[in-house]
Amino acid sequence: MIGQRRLVLEPREVPLGGVRGMNVLRALPHRNLPTIGAWCFLDRFGPADTRMRVEPHPHIGLQTVTWPLVGEIRHRDSLGSDADLRRGQLNLMTAGNGISHSEYSIGDEPIPLDALQFWVVLPESARHGAAGFEQHTALPALTVTADTGADASATVVLGEFAGVASPATVHTPIVGAEIVIPAGTRVRLPLRAKWEHALMLVEGDAEVAGHPLARNDTLYLGDSRDEVEVQSTEGALLFLLGGEPFDDDIVMWWNFAGRSHDEIAEAREDWEAASVRFGSVDGHDVRIPAPPLPPVRLMPRSRKL
Repeated sequence: MIGQRRLVLEPREVPLGGVRGMNVLRALPHRNLPTIGAWCFLDRFGPADTRMRVEPHPHIGLQTVTWPLVGEIRHRDSLGSDADLRRGQLNLMTAGNGISHSEYSIGDEPIPLDALQFWVVLPESARHGAAGFEQHTALPALTVTADTGADASATVVLGEFAGVASPATVHTPIVGAEIVIPAGTRVRLPLRAKWEHALMLVEGDAEVAGHPLARNDTLYLGDSRDEVEVQSTEGALLFLLGGEPFDDDIVMWWNFAGRSHDEIAEAREDWEAASVRFGSVDGHDVRIPAPPLPPVRLMPRSRKL
């Protein structure tokens, strides 16, 4: 068991540059914490008025979870998927052994855009499998009874929360849920004691487990909790992520999640060689080249908590 923790993962600003031309806030991976359950990556891009143009790029060994807050995003991939995504809907792409995709904002002019982008690392049983894409336009919701104030509500994006399951495909025991806390409310969110969890404050104000959060902070809670108390004065939007601790050591580099340096190097070579492994995305004349590998062997990220 990991035990209860109360560690704030303060996001760092990361310039993506290039055709995307925007900065993101990155909370995960953290220098001391490579994964929370199977969640291995958390970015927030926005809020901003921007023209997003993410040209085709590859992934292996993970799922991408796109959760828009404001604006619309067009997803295209090497499976032939072409889907517009908006608030309240989920895009879930499973890379398996290899996939490529692009993401564009809708229209030719800058638009208000804000979204959370997650990656979920795949276990050994799924990471070499076929790629897939699914869009869910209706996700289950539930009410969490408040101790004081109005009841909170939750949308189950991925996995299971409070006995309610998302229809999206998962490969490990996991939870991803958007939580809305009304103003003046104190509520206890149910958790699985054997899972580790974290809560990100997306908007508003919140105190979680007695700890006040700033906007975009993510509070890591560890495991060994069957509930966590959350209260808000003005109202809050939070995202709960967690799951069964992921035991495999993973090597993450660029858009790849593997288990060794050689695996990552092979995937990079395949992308640069335009291998059929990653296919092609219709409607694009250019794609993002892979950066050079560092001059040292890539090593697994280690948990220091």
